[in-house]
Formats: sequence, C-alpha cells, structure tokens
Amino acid sequence: MNLVRWDPFRELEDVTEQLNRMFGRPAARRENGKELLTVADWIPIVDISETESAYVIKAELPDVKKEDVKVTVHEGVLTIQGERKQEKEEKGLKYHRVERSYGRFVRSFTLPDYVDDTKVKAEFKEGILNLHLPKSEKTQPKAIEVKVG
Repeated sequence: MNLVRWDPFRELEDVTEQLNRMFGRPAARRENGKELLTVADWIPIVDISETESAYVIKAELPDVKKEDVKVTVHEGVLTIQGERKQEKEEKGLKYHRVERSYGRFVRSFTLPDYVDDTKVKAEFKEGILNLHLPKSEKTQPKAIEVKVG
C-alpha cells in the first residue's frame, strides 16, 4: 500500500478543469504536471450603473480596435460583440506564458422596457466602450403636488 500526499491545489485544479469542460471552455493543457501555453475564449468585464435619466454600461476592451467592435439592439436585447486579435509572433521571441485571452467575444443584456433603444449612444475611447441608454420620457420621476383640502 502506497501513501499519497494530499495536494489541495491539485483538487482545485481538477474542479476548475471540470467546470471548464461543463461550460465549454478550453481546459489548461498539462504535460508532466506543468501547465502548457493555452489560449482561451474571453468575456469582457462590464460595469452597469443607473442615473435618474439613463443606464450606463462600461465595458473593458483592452487591445481591441474600434472597427472590431459591434453594438446592436434588437427586440429589447443589447449585444456587444467583437474580437481581440492575437499579436503576430515575432522571430526570436519566445513566450513562456500567455494569460491574456484572445478571440471573439459576445455579451448580451436584456434591457428594461422603459429604455429608449432608439437613442442608445456608444463611445469607444482608450479601450473602454461607454454605452449610454436613456430612459424613455414616460418613466422619468415627476413631482406631484399634493393639496390638502
């Protein structure tokens, strides 16, 4: 009977690989217990905030060119899609690790009914996509004077 030293990190890696398979993401390839170079799909992170008059979505798209980003609104769903292209390999340059993800991405958000999708504005600056989603006029809060009689 052999004793095997418990390695909690190996168990965590096993769970991560199982989740990646379950969600259709490429798992990290291994050879002799060492992680090999991999390129994975990616999803840009976003912040969504709200003011009295609009929703604002900020998406981080570093190293993505403006012409590689497409924003659409269709049947109440806002979709951001595009591609971050991998840099071409340079002769004499050897990568030891690539952790940034490349390839196509898609993010979709269901809009509330009171967003005026005809007035959505997009601005792309320094790797940040800013989307301004104004609320329709009928949803703006209004002060109503109450008379006591």
